[in-house]
Amino acid sequence: MIFEITAFLPLAIWCYVARGRGGFWRCAERDDGSPPPPKVWPGVTVVIPARDEADVIGQCLASLLRQDYPGSWSVIVVDDNSGDGTADIAQRAASDCDAQNRLMIVSGTALPRGWTGKVWALSQGITAARSLDHAVEYLLLSDADIVYAPQMLRWLVAHTVSRGALLSSLMVKLRCDSKAERALIPAFIFFFQMLYPFSWVNRADRATAAAAGGCVLVRAETLRDVGGIEAIRDALIDDCALARKFKAKGPIWLGLTDRVASIRSYPGWSDMAQMVSRSAYAQLGYSPLRLLGAILALVLTFVVPPVAALAGSGYAPLFGVGAWAIMALLFVPTLRIYGISPWRAVALPAIAFAYLMFTLNSALQSVRGRGGFWKGRFQAARAK
Repeated sequence: MIFEITAFLPLAIWCYVARGRGGFWRCAERDDGSPPPPKVWPGVTVVIPARDEADVIGQCLASLLRQDYPGSWSVIVVDDNSGDGTADIAQRAASDCDAQNRLMIVSGTALPRGWTGKVWALSQGITAARSLDHAVEYLLLSDADIVYAPQMLRWLVAHTVSRGALLSSLMVKLRCDSKAERALIPAFIFFFQMLYPFSWVNRADRATAAAAGGCVLVRAETLRDVGGIEAIRDALIDDCALARKFKAKGPIWLGLTDRVASIRSYPGWSDMAQMVSRSAYAQLGYSPLRLLGAILALVLTFVVPPVAALAGSGYAPLFGVGAWAIMALLFVPTLRIYGISPWRAVALPAIAFAYLMFTLNSALQSVRGRGGFWKGRFQAARAK
């Protein structure tokens, strides 16, 4: 009887998820349509923090420097103490595009105490933007591994202005080529949307706030109003921290895209594990109680259904099959985005278990003072 009740709970959870989480699984919040152009195109500066990004910065800049944006705009790359020639490659990319006058390279200074590396680099780039000879009304905060279709800066600004949004962000299409990527990347997108339903993010009457840090357009004046980028100086998950600050001031928007993509590769399972582990415990606020809650929730929601379906008795297998079927069906639209067979959806419980292991590893590394590792830095707060 107890096991039947336990098996019924995830079925109830998945029925709620299917009906009550803003329809996140439909992947309907996208960069569709043609927003009306503003009467006057605002000035924009793209700020790119770059630490040892020689393998991707050239393609990123080539895509940005060929944008067809009608207003005044520029690109700032903050070379965050790279040792691989990132700045030289950035200069060559500008030269190849005949756009040297549009690019500024800032040599980053040493990381101060209390800042995470990316946010400190952004801070230096934003400061440099104030010295430009054109007005900067919007800032596009971009990762160095992001490649843009030629019309995307125009589209993103027009979309943001027409909606009256203070912040707009695109969940870029992540690279999904290796076996590890194909197994784990779609689930990463699915879990992110499940945690932060995009339709809720985009509604003014909902408190849900999130952004995807690879591509975030912000209104410069609002950034000053929220205390500047230094207001999130110690944030490891800087995108969502910034989104919360902006949503407290007004509307924000978050959507999926096929026209902006990450070219960063995660060729092996350990690469994917490191990517997730870097910030998983930070997502839980470095709280052991929240970690315990997350473990119980993941086990109940994802692990119990297949166990009940395959090893239960009484009504438990029926409940287990029902929950497993619903979660698989909800996962299918995300798999289709990445061109992966819908049959892979039945593996979602195993994938969720892998993410659970990544989260436990994240907490363990934080306890050891080695959390938030990225480009030679351990940036996560040490767990108590």
